[in-house]
Amino acid sequence: MGGDLIPLEHAPLAPRCSLGVGGPARYLVEAHDEETVREALAWAHARGQALHVLGGGTNLVVADEGVDGLVLAVALRGVSVQTSGPDVELTAGAGEPWDALVQLAVERGWAGIECLSGIPGLVGATPIQNVGAYGQEVSETVMSVRALDTRDGEVRTLLPAECRFAYRDSVFKSGEPGRWVILAVRYRFRPGGAPTIRYPEVEEHLVARGIAAATLADARSSVLAIRRAKSMVLDPDDSNRRSCGSFFVNPVVSAEHADRLTALGLSPPMPRWPQSDDRVKLSAAWLIERAGFPRGYRKGSTGLSTRHALAIVAHDGARAREVLGFARRLQEAVRSRFGVALVPEPVIWS
Repeated sequence: MGGDLIPLEHAPLAPRCSLGVGGPARYLVEAHDEETVREALAWAHARGQALHVLGGGTNLVVADEGVDGLVLAVALRGVSVQTSGPDVELTAGAGEPWDALVQLAVERGWAGIECLSGIPGLVGATPIQNVGAYGQEVSETVMSVRALDTRDGEVRTLLPAECRFAYRDSVFKSGEPGRWVILAVRYRFRPGGAPTIRYPEVEEHLVARGIAAATLADARSSVLAIRRAKSMVLDPDDSNRRSCGSFFVNPVVSAEHADRLTALGLSPPMPRWPQSDDRVKLSAAWLIERAGFPRGYRKGSTGLSTRHALAIVAHDGARAREVLGFARRLQEAVRSRFGVALVPEPVIWS
């Protein structure tokens, strides 16, 4: 099985990752169709090789030594649309660029993902991370996920309950990591729907623009402007471009813990967002800065973005071990100062 597949050997991975660090893949194959994905799985199983799935590389840190096994670069394309009552259902291949899909939805007047504008990467990553930003999460629109089960080689369709979505998490990420290769995602949108304006920063930006009744396009342009001001939009001319975006997820703590931190009286006041389970989500960026690491802080060839304390930037000459060592320093400082554990958001291949 998989005998016709001829992977590349010792294929560089750094150029495929937004951080631009890391060693090569022992083997690599690009899959533009589902049959190649199946063949790659069979090839890896037949040779006792681990299978690693690569998307857009915008949320990945590859070790300097590279990665053993077979790296499967998912490049399945294609978008199809159908109506379902008052809604629109859109199915996109896992290799479709995410922001282009958001732009398509906004231009056609389909509400549901407008505040997820500007997020780099591919469609296949969105259910894995339960991608979210500025008051929206992709789980609000996902209807189903088509995926290859690496245990038996069968393709299955998982419904939202089976995806076990949580804050920046899913069955694909922490529930059963490595089991599923996402092939396509089906979303449901609301034609003619109003934008979701839940996030104060977006609301304030719209007010500053003099917009009282925002359209989907207004919401998208404000989100893009906010992200661009934080270097959270991929831009080849941005000195902060070599990053994974947010390196840590915003921690969620007990209300009592949040109250203790608020009582410290630090300035500016600590942002806090109450959650439905009576816990409180905190700003990881605020914690990092108050732990002694301001924006632009740099140690050697690795540092923080000059525009956002949540982004770790790899400068010229940086190595993966330096990026991960810098991340550990941030974690240790925040834990020591505030008793809060920061959890990395990127996948780490080591």
